[in-house]
Amino acid sequence: MNPMRMKLFCLATFAMAMTAAHLGAQVFTTLYSFTGTDFPILTNSDGALPNSLVLSGNTLYGTATAGGSSGQGTVFRINTDGTGFRTLYSFTGGSDGAIPGGLLLSGGTLYGTAFYGGSSSDSGTVFALNPDGTGFRTLHGFTANPYGTNSDGAWPCPGLILSGNTLYGTATAGGSSGNGTVFAVNTNGTGFTTLYSFTASSGTSYTNSDGADPGGLLLSGNTLYGTASGGGNSGFGTVFRISTDGTGFTTLYSFTSGSDGANPGGLLLSGNTLYGAAGSGGSSGSNALASGNGTVFALNTDGTGFKTLYSFTGGNDGSGPGGLILSGNTLYGTTDGGGSMSGTTGNWESGTVFAVKTDGTDFTTLNYFPAVAGIPGIFYGSEGGNPRGLILSGNTLYGMADTGGRTIIIGPGSGGLGNGLVFSLSFPPQLTIIPSGPYVILTWPTDYAGFSYAGYTLQSTTNLGSAAVWTTNSPPPVVIGGENVVINTTTSGKQQFYRLSQ
Repeated sequence: MNPMRMKLFCLATFAMAMTAAHLGAQVFTTLYSFTGTDFPILTNSDGALPNSLVLSGNTLYGTATAGGSSGQGTVFRINTDGTGFRTLYSFTGGSDGAIPGGLLLSGGTLYGTAFYGGSSSDSGTVFALNPDGTGFRTLHGFTANPYGTNSDGAWPCPGLILSGNTLYGTATAGGSSGNGTVFAVNTNGTGFTTLYSFTASSGTSYTNSDGADPGGLLLSGNTLYGTASGGGNSGFGTVFRISTDGTGFTTLYSFTSGSDGANPGGLLLSGNTLYGAAGSGGSSGSNALASGNGTVFALNTDGTGFKTLYSFTGGNDGSGPGGLILSGNTLYGTTDGGGSMSGTTGNWESGTVFAVKTDGTDFTTLNYFPAVAGIPGIFYGSEGGNPRGLILSGNTLYGMADTGGRTIIIGPGSGGLGNGLVFSLSFPPQLTIIPSGPYVILTWPTDYAGFSYAGYTLQSTTNLGSAAVWTTNSPPPVVIGGENVVINTTTSGKQQFYRLSQ
């Protein structure tokens, strides 16, 4: 081999060794921190304890489960750069509802559910609202008796699905046996239909054939897929499907609280595979409680091929996984607890953001939320705790922490939780520059945890002043072992600056 080529090969190998363990250079940004609330009514101007987001262009719309002018929650919006926060609606706890859940934006209208309130005994509502905050309307108020039985359900779950002019959703209680319902209602509030009532539970384990306390839905063609957090053959929840006309209900899987998990949440669909997270159960973890720390799982749409993709340990990876989002072959999600601060004296577990491939490989903790305890008035740090509600746009994740941020001090020596925040978590590529004799080796990853860096170009300049001219570096990079590698010759007495530009 030519000596120069051998030298370059050796240097490239050296660069690979130096960069193989690169971590993503994540940038955490607090876009908005919710203000303090009056105690004990918990009122303010903007909301508290945010729990859902939806993205349209450069605007995030969300809900907060408490706060607002009546302390019953709000709908808000904020730009993705953190500017322009505005409270669109404050719930009163009357016919409009209270404790709003997830939002759906379609055709210039926001749709959502409120867990409590409504016209009948705090059973909840389905509502609609214009994105500018005008035109609030209650589409359905669930009927009375949320602790027992009724015809339509009670305490609707966040996560409406829209098809044509019909909204589909679930209620976690009520129905003919008190275990919840699947329902449909037109976007103008007419035509409410109970598509399915979950059957009664029996025994000390509260088992049944179909599930209890259903969660969010997803739609594929004329089929709705969903989970129930309880019930089923072992009492630990189910995955089910049902046609949009209410026929063909099928229990696809019953959780055992073993290695498969327990108490599943929402689902994702890719091809013929369903993906989801179970908030407890699983087989891993020295810190695990009897119920375990949760799992990520996959299941075919016909109910076959159940696989546990990942079991949480309750350590650096987190515990209690929630809803997932999917990009390519990477799943992203959050956990309510755990993280790298777990078990450290003076620090509390407060959750993680994670990524894992759809085949269960390459689990990565993308961010942990460093809680602080033992300081009067502070239980959660400025980055918040208990993250949820992820949205992905490009190489940036948007989400919420439902506690932390600005601190509430309720009384002398007491701990405040903070009212939560909206955050972004971006992952720009990290450029590494390694001098080596007459050469300089520059490396940056081709991707990280599913985030692609294909659009980045290495540029250089000799001057960082106002007259700096950045030019594309030559030679172009060579990809070696998942790293972009460039080897430049240094010139004695000349300075050179480098950057990655998108």
